[in-house]
Amino acid sequence: MTIRHTYTLLLGLLFLSFTTIVDTTYAYSDIKYITTQNTFEAGSPIVLLFSTTEQATPTLYCSYGYGSSLIAPTLKNNVLQYKIPSNIGNKSGIVLWKLLESGLSGQFTITPKTNATSLETYIGPPSIVAGETDFSMMVVIPTDELDNPLKDDTQVNIKHQFLETEESNQITTQHLISYKNIHSKRKTGRFLISSECLGLNSKEYDLNVLAAIPTNFTMSASRHHNYADGNQITRFSTSILKDEFNNVVNDGTYVDFFITNEIGNILKTSGSTIKGIATATMVHPDHKTQWTIKAFVNGIAESNAIVLDYKQVITDFNIVFSKNDNTVTIGPLQSFMEQMIPDGLQVTLSIYKGNARIYTLTKGSREGFANFYLKDLGLEKGDYTINVKTAGLEKTFQTGKP
Repeated sequence: MTIRHTYTLLLGLLFLSFTTIVDTTYAYSDIKYITTQNTFEAGSPIVLLFSTTEQATPTLYCSYGYGSSLIAPTLKNNVLQYKIPSNIGNKSGIVLWKLLESGLSGQFTITPKTNATSLETYIGPPSIVAGETDFSMMVVIPTDELDNPLKDDTQVNIKHQFLETEESNQITTQHLISYKNIHSKRKTGRFLISSECLGLNSKEYDLNVLAAIPTNFTMSASRHHNYADGNQITRFSTSILKDEFNNVVNDGTYVDFFITNEIGNILKTSGSTIKGIATATMVHPDHKTQWTIKAFVNGIAESNAIVLDYKQVITDFNIVFSKNDNTVTIGPLQSFMEQMIPDGLQVTLSIYKGNARIYTLTKGSREGFANFYLKDLGLEKGDYTINVKTAGLEKTFQTGKP
């Protein structure tokens, strides 16, 4: 077959196809849409009617918010009846339809029922801070028995109680929901909140109003005595921490206590508030010193600074070397009433060979004494310097290893 004949055959087939499509598209041009109602209530029966003079039954295509469906008709007395199924008719919104193989198309609207059967209610955050600036939002979605949100401008009442006051606010639904911002008060407490729509009431909801950030506060210290015995404790306490509205801060507010001595070294202890008061403790130093203490709620508030002086508790101690200098005994270590110092006072012994320190030994006192055994150190014969430090005191001796 020549190329010319092939082109002629293809053009003929395209022409026949075009003719067929045109004929099919307008095959049902005598069908007319005769339903006059364009709005239906959800759950009610919906039937679209078309008049026709033929026995043809074209399919109706429907598109709605949850998908699309094809609906077959029933033909009775030259009227095509398309019954909209419940999966479409139960959902409010706009439904678009098109009668296939015809030029007919349109839309209808399904409205929710007028009675509320449930109130979908959300509130958050569940806690806010005092001061009238922070707020929580309550969202109420009234729905009908088919779970359709009610139409816009449906009235919703938001009711809440706080301390001695009760309030009720009327709002309306917009874009399927209603909402109300509930602002905090200057005092701490708990909101009790509910909603009502068309005679239907929600359950009760809680909203806690917590104290705002604390303001500056004061602190104090207490101790059994002012001696630096390295054993007793000093207790630090804050005043009652409050916010700017005089509300006691929430339990668990963390407070740091920083202790600075006279040479700039810093110690830290901390505590959490209970009923607004935070407490912390620190063991007494083991030598004469002065502490400056200040408390902080990190990055938020601070206290005044207080100064505590600790007296030297040990004024002198003895050092006894055993035969051959193999054992060194330090003590007795006596406290401010000449009683033995409580166990655990740190004693440090350093051994020097010339100017080089070759050993450093540390022990806690026991029953007022600290014993160091040098036999196992493997010291060679020669002269050594022994340096002993405890309770801020220091003594140095020359000794020899035979």
